[in-house]
Amino acid sequence: MGKISVIGAGSVGAAIANDLMIQGVASEIVLVDVNKKKAIGEALDIYQGAPFCSPAIVRPGDYPDAAGSDIVVITCGVARKPGMTRLDLAQINVNILKDVAANVTQYAPNAIYVIVSNPVDVLTYVFHKISGIPEHQIIGSGTILDTSRLQSALAKRFCISPKNVHAYVYGEHGDSQFVPWSLVHISNNPIEAYRESSPDKDRIQWNQDYAQLEEFVKKSGATIIENKGATFFAVAMSVCHICKSIYADAGTALSVSTMMHGEYGVEDVCLSTLVLVDRNGVRGKILNPLTEEETAKLRASAEKLKSVIDQIQY
Repeated sequence: MGKISVIGAGSVGAAIANDLMIQGVASEIVLVDVNKKKAIGEALDIYQGAPFCSPAIVRPGDYPDAAGSDIVVITCGVARKPGMTRLDLAQINVNILKDVAANVTQYAPNAIYVIVSNPVDVLTYVFHKISGIPEHQIIGSGTILDTSRLQSALAKRFCISPKNVHAYVYGEHGDSQFVPWSLVHISNNPIEAYRESSPDKDRIQWNQDYAQLEEFVKKSGATIIENKGATFFAVAMSVCHICKSIYADAGTALSVSTMMHGEYGVEDVCLSTLVLVDRNGVRGKILNPLTEEETAKLRASAEKLKSVIDQIQY
């Protein structure tokens, strides 16, 4: 177990730090926030549960305390409000990221950076351009949360564990995301073949409602925000999964946001496809074959993100 620094002690950052300790991902967790009292309070609250978890130190700190971190998780920024899209946040959170990057990278130049703040694809791209950190050390959380939402929803419909659902969300973590249904398998069966293979065929509730399910996944964040004001539990679990995948070093396939270099005809933008992640960060992309329609959707998502990037100053 190593050291992880979480920049931003708001609801998401605190939930990530809490999950990191509960799951025994790191032996030292540092919480950094401009609101130092908030970081102190959250770190103390989390650490006082340490007797029930794997041994770990959770403490507040400042940027110099990030030195020696294996992973730096960036969650700081303005939260999305009801009615606000992720892309509305772009310039405000880019300005915050510029300050954070200038401060933390000088102390932790060898860390893997996991960008969580929204709009995550835009901020991941900007971090590439301004940080000086090697590309393989930069991962945007991307659509890993959307993928989890998709897998859990399909698992309910097919009466099976989510671990047996192989389905992913590609593109922007936002409105232009999409599901490449040609890649979806349920327990080694193409999605439309599984019912006939399953002992639960009479219980399965699946009527080829692709569009309905994609809309559910796409709007889940807004629905949660409308009902409880913020999303943080599932995103914290997804970020912990990224961190565990880095430490595992086996090479884990994740739908995370990385820089594109011509894959699927997409260049110079960050968005989510399937990526292998290990102890060095991004090992490389898994170039699953997409249909022409799916490739077109990925390119359209890239163009939407580029239109936002073209309008921001970084």
